[in-house]
Amino acid sequence: MKYNKYKYQKYDKNYPRLFSKEKSRLKKFLPKEVIIEHVGSSSVPGLGGKGIIDIVVFCKRNQIAGIMKLLTNNKYEYNPNTADDKRKFFSRRVLHKEKERRVHLHLTSNKETFNSFIAFRYYLIKHNDVRNEYAKIKKEGSKISRGNKEKYNEQKMDFLTETAKKAILELK
Repeated sequence: MKYNKYKYQKYDKNYPRLFSKEKSRLKKFLPKEVIIEHVGSSSVPGLGGKGIIDIVVFCKRNQIAGIMKLLTNNKYEYNPNTADDKRKFFSRRVLHKEKERRVHLHLTSNKETFNSFIAFRYYLIKHNDVRNEYAKIKKEGSKISRGNKEKYNEQKMDFLTETAKKAILELK
């Protein structure tokens, strides 16, 4: 069964275990001082989404090139079109119980970018009403986008931007 990345799925209680498994795999080849965190929809209990395990890896600026090489050597695919000057984006497909899943990895040495991921996660965990609103936006985005990445992301952008600002302010 092929995984449809734009189909909304209910939260799966296996997400934390899938993250832990991927984190253990990463720890085998990444420098020990990097910080590896579970982020995105799969890191928020009760929030559905595309079923993707999102990971953010924080490192020192001088480690970026070396870590990028380690990731590509270990079956992570670099996507320069999704990256920006503050983060590098990688993905890989994993098989879990005969179902294909995607792992997205965001590599950054930018403290603000890293903190934004973490603050957003905690904000959604703490605020059920905001989490539920985001779930509704994601469901609608899945229907409207029909597999179009730009449409899907556009549907969520205003919410993401505003919620990330609130989350960072609350974290301070």
